[in-house]
Amino acid sequence: MTTLACASLAANAGAAGSAPVDELPGLRKLMDVPLRDTSIDRGPDGAWYMTGTVEPFWGFNQGIQMWKSPDLTNWTALGFVWKYGESPWHKPYLGARKPLWAPEVHFLKGTFWLTYSMPGWDGTAKTSGCGLLKSTTGKAEGPYTDMHPGERLGDEIDASLFQDDDGSVYFLWHSGKIAKLKPDMNGLAEPYRWLRTTVPDPNPAHHSSLCAGIFGKDSFDHVGYEGMFLFRANGRYYLCCAEVFNGRYSCAVASSTNLFGPYGARYEAIPHGGHNTFFQDGQGQWWSTYFGSDDIAPWRERPGVLPIAFDSNGRVVPSKALATRQR
Repeated sequence: MTTLACASLAANAGAAGSAPVDELPGLRKLMDVPLRDTSIDRGPDGAWYMTGTVEPFWGFNQGIQMWKSPDLTNWTALGFVWKYGESPWHKPYLGARKPLWAPEVHFLKGTFWLTYSMPGWDGTAKTSGCGLLKSTTGKAEGPYTDMHPGERLGDEIDASLFQDDDGSVYFLWHSGKIAKLKPDMNGLAEPYRWLRTTVPDPNPAHHSSLCAGIFGKDSFDHVGYEGMFLFRANGRYYLCCAEVFNGRYSCAVASSTNLFGPYGARYEAIPHGGHNTFFQDGQGQWWSTYFGSDDIAPWRERPGVLPIAFDSNGRVVPSKALATRQR
């Protein structure tokens, strides 16, 4: 999530207007509250918990707010569950009154965890950072403690978590960086690796203007340039990142049978659905979160969800069948 990215999208969006309804079947808005980078997970009480970047998106927004729902339809605000500033590494960000971006909520190992990130305190990407919080009570409301308060856990924005089938938990961030966490999750257990696709996509219309600066002008083997998320379904790992496709801020996906790859060709899985997360409901149905961040999206900067499916090639697609049943 970057100011430059949004500026680039506005420039590339083309004619004003919204996306065709059938492009994202089943998409529905959850509430009319400004929110970016929507993240949803289910708690042990069966309730759904949602967070994301709150206003002011590009100014000092203090920290992390959360919402709770019994049914993914009716949402109750829980307010701020954590405000940044107490950890030593936060000091320059607090002094510069930087925003907190893209928090994610995860329930694993018997408690709630929140990832968070902040843009560079000196105005450059090199001082961006991200961290990890743990609920000390096992409740979504917290209180939360910073697991790595002395310094940033990741060296860029957009942090996430992934727990594999063997119980190992990985810290993810930005555009494909991944490292296993220590068993108590208070730090990285290994140097990070950078997951990439083995099938480059050199089409300039399929890349943000930021890609050249991040990866190099002749590097096209990334899945996306920010908003990393990872999940496993049907025996495959799905690596998801935000990317620009013909002016759409979309979710790009590549998959592999091995956590560390090789990952196959990337594709635009959720048009206009960049920087999303995926989750499975109690009936086994998979869902994608949504918020909208381009001028031709169905709406902008409001939380939503849509059902997804996997086609005959195992690719993530919006679920037309479930969307039809919901009408």
